[in-house]
Amino acid sequence: MANKTIGEIAAAWKEYKRPYVKQSTMAAYLLILENHILPDFGDQDSLPEQTVQAFVLKKIESGLGIKTVKDILIVLKMLMKFGVKNEWMNYYEWDIKYPANCTGPVLEVLTVANHRKILHHIQTHFSFAGLGIYISLSTGLRIGEICALKWSDINVVEGTITVNRTIERIYIIEGGRKHTELVISTPKTHNSCRAIPMGRELLAMMKPLKKVVNEDFYVLTNEERPTEPRTYRNYYNKLMQELGIPKLKYHGLRHSFATRCIEAGCDYKTVSVLLGHSNISTTLDLYVHPNMEQKKRCIVRMFKSLGQ
Repeated sequence: MANKTIGEIAAAWKEYKRPYVKQSTMAAYLLILENHILPDFGDQDSLPEQTVQAFVLKKIESGLGIKTVKDILIVLKMLMKFGVKNEWMNYYEWDIKYPANCTGPVLEVLTVANHRKILHHIQTHFSFAGLGIYISLSTGLRIGEICALKWSDINVVEGTITVNRTIERIYIIEGGRKHTELVISTPKTHNSCRAIPMGRELLAMMKPLKKVVNEDFYVLTNEERPTEPRTYRNYYNKLMQELGIPKLKYHGLRHSFATRCIEAGCDYKTVSVLLGHSNISTTLDLYVHPNMEQKKRCIVRMFKSLGQ
């Protein structure tokens, strides 16, 4: 059977893959195909390591981050496996190298003082929109999960918040045309569906509200229509500016929550479950970076255990 081009394989793979993944995941795949894979590989019928390695270096030099490039390669590998399975191309093993000077992104988190400052401001200047930021800092919810949160997800008897949906604006590519669409769906992974206990202060804020709100309304708007992440991000940025807090992405609130948990000595597995990570290694890679004092304590403990 003659080899097909990557472009032809991609066309068949899209139709094969669509029924098995979330709409937002499929939209992300299509964007990667459109913007990165097809322009470089569309006319090729094989993917030897040296070609893929050259592609990786070119993408990094153009300013893309390592994580983005790795995401592109995941889709490229799926295409190759699909092509091989259908006997449309040959399989190649890759051992891709990344430039040594490419360090991972620095995790941006709030200082303890600024963390407290935001919580205090929202407690003393209450608004439903502000409550969302308070929840993110107290539970580690992602922006899409906060925007999709309904009053029915908040149980003041059990003292928990249940995460079972997320909202995001995704790119839809149809017939060469791109448009965006707001989609409410289940969270990122199976583990992202989770129940999170509320702290004492958050529960105290929620109890009187729960007596008067409509269960079907969204928390951030207190209306039957939600706000979308883009709009909410603008609100958040404006509030941080007003409070004189250094620029920090909304996702930094989630990082700040996780960092405070680790600093407080919480066990890593529990932090991983609270964040809804699919495995503990994600939590360890992101948040567990012992400082010199912790390393020294570890060495001291080790020698104590030896009876030294």
